[in-house]
Amino acid sequence: GKTLAFSIPVVENITEARPHHPTALLLVPTRELASQVAETLKPLAKERRRWVATFYGGTNIRRDVDALRRGIDIAVCTPGRLEDLVKRGDMHLDEVQVVVLDEADRMADMGFLPVVKRLLDKTPSDRQTLLFSATLDGDVDVLIKRYQRNPVTVEVETPAEEQGQVSHLFWPVERTDRRAVTAEILRRSGPTIVFARTKRGADRLAKQLGTDGLRTAAIHGDRSQNQRERALAEFTSGKVTALIATDVAARGIHVDDVSTVVHYDLPGTDKDYVHRSGRTGRAGATGVVVSLVCEDQHGELRTIQKDLEHGNGVHRMDFEDLDGREVAEPRPRSGGGSQGSNNSGGRSGSKPGAKKGGGGGNGSGNRTRAKGGRPASGRSSGSGSGSGNGASNGSGNRTRAKSGSRSGNGGQRSGR
Repeated sequence: GKTLAFSIPVVENITEARPHHPTALLLVPTRELASQVAETLKPLAKERRRWVATFYGGTNIRRDVDALRRGIDIAVCTPGRLEDLVKRGDMHLDEVQVVVLDEADRMADMGFLPVVKRLLDKTPSDRQTLLFSATLDGDVDVLIKRYQRNPVTVEVETPAEEQGQVSHLFWPVERTDRRAVTAEILRRSGPTIVFARTKRGADRLAKQLGTDGLRTAAIHGDRSQNQRERALAEFTSGKVTALIATDVAARGIHVDDVSTVVHYDLPGTDKDYVHRSGRTGRAGATGVVVSLVCEDQHGELRTIQKDLEHGNGVHRMDFEDLDGREVAEPRPRSGGGSQGSNNSGGRSGSKPGAKKGGGGGNGSGNRTRAKGGRPASGRSSGSGSGSGNGASNGSGNRTRAKSGSRSGNGGQRSGR
């Protein structure tokens, strides 16, 4: 929805470009998002006889130069490769009519804002600027104030029927047991994305799960573009059971029917938790999010849970809860003994596949729905015509669009 919201007006409004001088510039944080935006744009652009191309690192720059020489109307770029092309004199931004900044907060998190500013300073002052972001404060607010005039903010509430029912499980585990617990989750679940904190950790876990007989693929920033695209294709087709990813896959990658998200390593912030978890429970589907919490991570967990209102404490491990049924609210640790199951009979510990028994712990037999869905966080900002429909897929139940124009003529909203 969000991509179409800016793609349709871009295709409708731009004029044909001269070689090396695109008339529409779309900036995105990752290669994967660039590819997905371009795939949405191409059939629309074809109807208007406009040409679309992607420009990002990890590919032969000669391919980019050849495309620009032929003439590209809509350039979908990551900031680093775009700056390289501008410095080489292969792309000029002086005829850009529309700029779209997609996932602006993610670009800020990745340290791209200085580059983004340098690039925007090379575009005409009367261009139209659309900015989409999960948040409109901090560094993103700097972009809004510097590059938009009279911006219109649009907030879209996701219909209740499209808000996925997501169960959030917080399981205490020994650090040495995380691999076995993750393997058991994968055996019991459908398509799953497992998030690791580091690239090396993602590679190591993918290999370890492979030795456990599970089909996995790793995706992170050090993988080549071909490797990343192949991993996504294998996951989407069902050839692999799980995608083992760093936060590069937390946003901008849209894969339908992900049943489970596993935080193998806890996310660094509540924002990261929201975007990782948003890979499941999309478009009204059900989903399960499992956070593996080691003994020294309860402080980090409390911070995340407090910020997102996800209770306080941990659940007792019960693999039957992976079916997405109602689960008990998490409870603070008591004593330091092992956790049993959510049932009054309980499971006795954190080992995967444990049989029901007289497990200890502090849970009760009463089940209530854990905080479902994803916290409201999606916002967008864009300019004038066509930006009012902006919706952020996968980051929240509410979306805002902000629109404006450097020329001072922005302010109309054509969408809802």
